Amino acid sequence: MKLNCIVVDDSSIQRILVTKLVDAHPNLNLVGEFSNAVETKNCLATKQVDLLFLDIEMPIINGFNLLDGLKEKPQIIFITAKAEYAVKAFDYEATDYLQKPLTKERFNTAVKRAMDLHMLRKDSNGMEEEGEHIFIKSNLKKLKIYTAKIKWIEAYGDYVKIVTEDDNHLVLSTMKSFEQDLSKEKFIRVHKSFIINVDKIEKFNSKFAEIGVTKIPLSRNKKEELMRVLEA
Repeated sequence: MKLNCIVVDDSSIQRILVTKLVDAHPNLNLVGEFSNAVETKNCLATKQVDLLFLDIEMPIINGFNLLDGLKEKPQIIFITAKAEYAVKAFDYEATDYLQKPLTKERFNTAVKRAMDLHMLRKDSNGMEEEGEHIFIKSNLKKLKIYTAKIKWIEAYGDYVKIVTEDDNHLVLSTMKSFEQDLSKEKFIRVHKSFIINVDKIEKFNSKFAEIGVTKIPLSRNKKEELMRVLEA
């Protein structure tokens, strides 16, 4: 088995060094090497990538900023000349953190860790709770939220409030941005301030949809759209 990987570093010399290590490894397949975040994001959007060898200090958009802009992230092995980024790197759930100059032995150790984690995730897929999910950032931690448990999402100033069967969560986001992460078959924006899970609706009329004891207002033109979704 091979992991598809990308090398990202603004230094052409460093990219050459890392790509040579990648090419020499029997379990890695290089699908791209880039000097900046824009080209990297374009590649990630069009190709299946399992592992990203990522430099942190890059001009304009650094490695951390690149990851912040990704909805789905491959495994990350950071490669940098400085040790002080290590704590922050592991906040991004990095698989490993390599300091320059690289050695083949340390590189291979990091790749083995990535291979082991890839196999572990693959083996455990059937054991995890089934269903679509999203990740949200709450209290500086990433939480996995199963969308089937979401009852509704509500605009809350600069935040959105996610109301689930188990708890409520505040996330710094706009309604428009959050709506893009949800299934259009299951979630509908019925009001400028509310997105609801159609599976949770108990009854509705021309003015409100009811979920439990909560009445959620419907915009004037949303009743027909709601009926269409419910009948689909």
